[in-house]
Amino acid sequence: MNANDLRDAWADRTGEFSPRYYAHYGPNEVSEVVADALSGAVGRDARVLELGCGSGRHLAHLHGEGFADLAGVDINPHSFDVLREEYPDLADAGSFHAGAIADVLPAFEDGAFDAVYSVETLQHVHPAEMSATFDEVARVADGALVTVELEGEGGGGITEVDDGLPLYRHDWGAVFESRGFTQTTVEALGDDTVRVFRRAD
Repeated sequence: MNANDLRDAWADRTGEFSPRYYAHYGPNEVSEVVADALSGAVGRDARVLELGCGSGRHLAHLHGEGFADLAGVDINPHSFDVLREEYPDLADAGSFHAGAIADVLPAFEDGAFDAVYSVETLQHVHPAEMSATFDEVARVADGALVTVELEGEGGGGITEVDDGLPLYRHDWGAVFESRGFTQTTVEALGDDTVRVFRRAD
């Protein structure tokens, strides 16, 4: 599958793993872990960006916890229709951008956000776009970065989600340490690994 086909598959997704699917389940334990990590790393006044925000369930939890300056990017434009239906207060308060991460982030200045986080999103970036995408993530994150992603044995490998779409596993610590960040926390959360990074001095 090439990069454009993979983008299209996620941009048009319905049913399982779609924006409506995740809105049905709402905030969860991951939402709480992200909120705790961001509270400790940057505080509730921080400018926060979620990569692959979907219909906003994690951002909605942050909003409920007192985070006020929130933004999200998602490749599926239908995500924001669902977000407005399910979380109208968040929709009014936040800033949202439809498109692929690699296309949206270049519009932001260096260090535009105090914190950037992703939940099972970066693992879907096609190999042809990985380097540029990860560079952009690191560039716009001024202070902290939180990843909640699957990792492979030895930090690599390709698996598939249920309908055959590829999923690319990495050692996310190595990915972002090589881009100017230092890990402060590493912990398992179900099948995911939670990593909290601070920009190195």
